[in-house]
Amino acid sequence: MKIAYLDCFSGISGDMLLAALLDAGYPLSELRRALAGLGLEQTPQVEVEETRKGALRAARLIVSLPEQPETHRHYPDIVALLQGSGLEEQARQNALAVFSKLAQAEARVHGSAVEEVHFHEVGALDSIVDIVGIAAGLAWFGIDQLYASALPYGCGSVQSQHGVLPLPAPATLELLRGARAPLRPLECARELVTPTGAAVLAALARFEQPDMRLTDTGTGAGNLDLPWPNVLRVMIGESEGTSGGLVMLETNIDDSSPEVLGHTLGRLLAAGALDVFYTPILMKKNRPAYMLSVLARRADEPALARLVMAETSTFGLRVRAVERREAERETAAVQTVYGSVRIKYKLLEGRRVQAAPEYEDCARLAESTGAPLLLIMQAAQEAANKTLSAAPRGDTHEHSHT
Repeated sequence: MKIAYLDCFSGISGDMLLAALLDAGYPLSELRRALAGLGLEQTPQVEVEETRKGALRAARLIVSLPEQPETHRHYPDIVALLQGSGLEEQARQNALAVFSKLAQAEARVHGSAVEEVHFHEVGALDSIVDIVGIAAGLAWFGIDQLYASALPYGCGSVQSQHGVLPLPAPATLELLRGARAPLRPLECARELVTPTGAAVLAALARFEQPDMRLTDTGTGAGNLDLPWPNVLRVMIGESEGTSGGLVMLETNIDDSSPEVLGHTLGRLLAAGALDVFYTPILMKKNRPAYMLSVLARRADEPALARLVMAETSTFGLRVRAVERREAERETAAVQTVYGSVRIKYKLLEGRRVQAAPEYEDCARLAESTGAPLLLIMQAAQEAANKTLSAAPRGDTHEHSHT
C-alpha cells in the first residue's frame, strides 16, 4: 500500500504541501495538465524554484494569476467547477472532499448554510491551484493513505476578508476540531496552519506516524521567514505491513457478557477480519476483563472499527500496523473409508510438511455416516500424513490455493 507522511513541525499551507510533492517527484507538467483540465478562462501559470529556509534547501511554488478582480465563489460553484473538470476521478474526489470540509467549517463559524458560503481566500484562484494540485499530486503518486504529524498552534492575529481574526483562524480551528487533530503549543505570533492546509488534513489525513519503507521525500518552503526552517516535509513509501497492509485493532472490555463477545467475534469474521481472538487480562483494581484483538487488512479497518463500536461497550480502539509472515498453503482432498476430506497443507520450499483435516468436512461425514468424529479425523490425518514430503507442488492431486 502506498502511503505518505507529512512532517508539519512548522505547520502546513496549501502551497507548502504542493511544493513538497513537486520536490518529491510530481512532474510540473502533470500539475499544469491538471490545472488546464479545470476549464478556466485563463489557466494560472505555475513554476517551482529551489530556495533556502535557514540551513535547508526547499522547493518554492510560484503561482502567476491572471489579472482580474478576485472571484468569490459559492460552494456550489466550486463543486460544479470540479465536477466538470478533466481531473482523474481520484483527484476529483479528493479535491471535492477538501472543499466540502472547508465549506462546512466556514458555515459553522459564520452561522450560515453550506450553500451560502462564500469562499474568499480559499476560493481565490491561488487556493484552487493548491487544492487541485495537491489532489492530483497524491493521485499521481498513487497514495492510498495520507498521514500527518501533530500541528503547532501559536497566538496573535491575522488580517482577513472578515477583518482581524485571532490565530488559529476560526475556520482553521473548526477544521482541526472536527479532525480531532493533535496540537502542540509554539510561541509564534504568525499563521502556521492555514485553512487550506487544515482542510487537506481534515479531509484526507490520519494523525498517526506509520511504519513505512521510504521511497521518496520532498521539502516545500513556506512564505514566512521564521527563526527555524519554515518547511513542510513529505515522506512517501510503502506500508511495512504485508498482504496489502495489515493492522491490529485492540480494545479492553470488562462489562460484556460471553454471549455478546461470541456474537461480536462471529460478526467480525463475517465482515472480513483475518483473525479475531480474546485474551483474559486484569485491569486496574484487579477487574477481570478481555482484550479483543482483530487482525485485518488496512482497507477493512474503518468498517471493522465501527462494528466493534456498535456491538460492544467500548469507547475506543487502539490501531497499529503489523507485519505477518505466512507459510505457503495448499488444499487437497484425501479419500478415507468414510468419504472425501479436504486437507490444509503447510508448504515450505514447495513441499508439504504439515497437514490438518478440515473440521467441517469431518463433521459432515460424522453426521451422514453416524461414525464418531474422532475416528473420521484420525482416518483423514493418517491419509494426509502419507502425502507429506512425498511430492512438490504441482502433483497430480486435485488441489487449490487458499
